[in-house]
Amino acid sequence: MLTIRKAGDRGHFDHGWLDTWHTFSFADYLDRDQMGFGPLRVINDDTVQGGGGFPPHPHRDMEIVTYVIEGALAHRDSLGNGSTIRPGDVQRMSAGPGVVHSEFNASETEPVHLLQIWILPRRRGLPSSYEQKFFGPEQKRGRLRLVASPDGAEGSVTIQQDARMYAALLEGGAPVGHTIARGRKGWIHVVTGSAEVNGRALTAGDGVAVDAAEGDAPLALRSSGGGELLLFDMAG
Repeated sequence: MLTIRKAGDRGHFDHGWLDTWHTFSFADYLDRDQMGFGPLRVINDDTVQGGGGFPPHPHRDMEIVTYVIEGALAHRDSLGNGSTIRPGDVQRMSAGPGVVHSEFNASETEPVHLLQIWILPRRRGLPSSYEQKFFGPEQKRGRLRLVASPDGAEGSVTIQQDARMYAALLEGGAPVGHTIARGRKGWIHVVTGSAEVNGRALTAGDGVAVDAAEGDAPLALRSSGGGELLLFDMAG
């Protein structure tokens, strides 16, 4: 079963320095019907103005994945990591028993547009750790490129949950297929552009919940005008 969540139905706040859209309940946005989907807990679509950012703050027991769409994001954390995240990079931070981190726009003048994704770990108290890898557009064009997985398959970053995250750049209308196996859940997020999922039209910010509780759920993904997608294949 497919359920579409339109971009405009998400929680939205414009703080001036931060324009943010919440697919699921987060901070001051509370919708009891949108508390996550399977182990996927947060997809925040953030645009941070030049010089702005999130000062040091704590997290625990969460797998946090950052995916930059445009611009650059400067990361620092209490594990001793410091990096700049740019388009194509996938950063994973396992908060474990507790991590303090900050995220700031690396530019004083240009905005940075990013997705911050939270996935619940398979259990509480797992070790804290950090990882960042680059996946160029040639790896994602016309296919689903595995970028996060529980076992680091195909060079993906490793997350501590039975969940796999794929990225794709689609164009020209050529279909890309994927099947969510019976008993699992899937989520598709349109990052940029437009796309179709099983013939249903989507635009940037739209999400699709895929519930395969009663049987395999085959998906046909395509985009005629060009679109970037993330697909999550997760334990039910």
